[in-house]
Amino acid sequence: MSGTTWVYIFLGIYIIYCFYWGLKGYFTEKTSAGYAIAGRSIPFAAFLMAATAASFSGWTFIGHPGLIWRDGLAYAFASFYVLTIPITGTFFSKRTWLLGKRYGFITPGDMYAYYYNNEVIRWLVVLTAVLYSMFYSAVQLMAAGALFNVIAGVPFKFGAIFLAFIVWFYVCTGGLKASTWVGVIQFILLVGGIIILGFYVVNHPMFGGWSGFSAAVAKLDPKQMAVPRVINFGLGGASGESAWTAVMVLSYMFALMGIQSSPAFTMWTFGIKSPKPLAWQQAFMSTFVVGFALFFFTAFQGMGAKVLQVTGVEGFAELTDKSVVPLLMQRFLPPVMLGVVFMGAIAAIHSTAAPYIGTGGSILLRDVYWRYIKKQNVSDAEQIWVNRLLATLLTIAALVVGLTSKAALVILGALATAFGFVMYVLLLGVIWGFRFPSKGAMVGVISGMLAVFLTYKVWPSPLSMHCAFWGTFTGLAAAYICKFAGIKDDEETSQRQAEVRKWLEDVDEPTDSGKQWRKIMKIVVPVWYFFAIGPACIIGNNAFSFSGFPSLWSWQIFWWILGIVMMWALCFKAEMATTNEVQIERADKEQNIVVKEA
Repeated sequence: MSGTTWVYIFLGIYIIYCFYWGLKGYFTEKTSAGYAIAGRSIPFAAFLMAATAASFSGWTFIGHPGLIWRDGLAYAFASFYVLTIPITGTFFSKRTWLLGKRYGFITPGDMYAYYYNNEVIRWLVVLTAVLYSMFYSAVQLMAAGALFNVIAGVPFKFGAIFLAFIVWFYVCTGGLKASTWVGVIQFILLVGGIIILGFYVVNHPMFGGWSGFSAAVAKLDPKQMAVPRVINFGLGGASGESAWTAVMVLSYMFALMGIQSSPAFTMWTFGIKSPKPLAWQQAFMSTFVVGFALFFFTAFQGMGAKVLQVTGVEGFAELTDKSVVPLLMQRFLPPVMLGVVFMGAIAAIHSTAAPYIGTGGSILLRDVYWRYIKKQNVSDAEQIWVNRLLATLLTIAALVVGLTSKAALVILGALATAFGFVMYVLLLGVIWGFRFPSKGAMVGVISGMLAVFLTYKVWPSPLSMHCAFWGTFTGLAAAYICKFAGIKDDEETSQRQAEVRKWLEDVDEPTDSGKQWRKIMKIVVPVWYFFAIGPACIIGNNAFSFSGFPSLWSWQIFWWILGIVMMWALCFKAEMATTNEVQIERADKEQNIVVKEA
């Protein structure tokens, strides 16, 4: 059978699986909390895989190898987001879960508005969630339509709408639990698809295995295998130079740290049954498993495509970063594997779009309809159906923007993760007690979002640093300026924050061993950032090489391995992401008391 036939066979199986979980949720989820956050019952294994899949979108599958082809190994430093994305979870997720369990928070707006005693902050979080859901999902759905068009010849608009319909169906019918269980198979397809395609590239007859491949890569232009030594003022870079300077790489990683600080991920954290899978998701599933796929197999794809282009292989002369992966799939994969890898790409796209559409609808339902329109007086059945309606509207909006406003889509899609990183301003206050007034937090988020837009669109990347850095830097600066200007919280807000701080410090106090490890990690983490993805990564241009890997590639693999050890130490030894039964039971036991008093 042809590759196109296998594409439709695997697509059919995938649709049946998605529809099964959607319909199962439709007939079993009867409460609003059950629909929105799976009744706080997402199990260990499901969260491990689904949350990891949601962290790495279709851009990882399609765009990442394409940019390695375009910009060389300097861009391959972006693979370190297998560590910088989950490190956000390491900093915040465990304590977020404890607070959600104790206070009964459903949305991130609930948590932030309670802690800061400020409803404007709730609306800012709603705005962030809606923009993130709409535009980030639009990017994913358009990528799905484009891939379907290239691989199966389906018209672009029809493919985008059809694949959006699949996501819409299981999200709207089954809620967060359906998204989670579909995310399990999406994780397997995503990682498997990346590895399969990279394997076939390296073993193509032109290369004949790793030795031939590495020898061909070694003959490429040295600029393809070096971090540039100039400072570029913008993503365009200086003529003939890559824009991925050391400081751009570092600040770009900040943007991707915004994925797990986004409202959608905070809400997902509220939905898990226990915080026990957090450490394993952060240190193993993301950093090790996905890291293995990216540091080796996406680089095989990107650098392999560059060799094929330079050597004049037919069909590779007119490559673009978006066409690299589809062309490799068409040329290098046998029919069955074409179907598998195609589904890996679609799974990667859906794994991101689904949770953002679902949580976006739930946030609108809870923070706007339930709280302000119905004044908290509405049945569970009505909440579920309104939630479905809002998720439907978000899906339609994402499709409309994606199909009609390409310029706005590119801009706002790129800003989504940077806006997510601005949420650090709020999280640092709630989770770790950074002391600035409630009005400072509000001004910080507003000014941070404005700074993100200005340093992306008006003054691109000042000092060769990504807009995410400028957004959060500006946000924290504005928050503290409010403090130093003498703005203070009222007594109710101060008492509320003091109670939250005292409870967190009490219930989550590390052991003596954990305290010692935290002191060590306060030195280790900045040093790792400085050498692995910071200014010192330029040393990797001429540091060392092993097993046929160029020096910069070897440097990346070396620091990735050290990064795995660092994440293990942070999550487990420093107790940043681990909990014991006493902590979990206490949060569960105190929930009824706190919610009743509220």
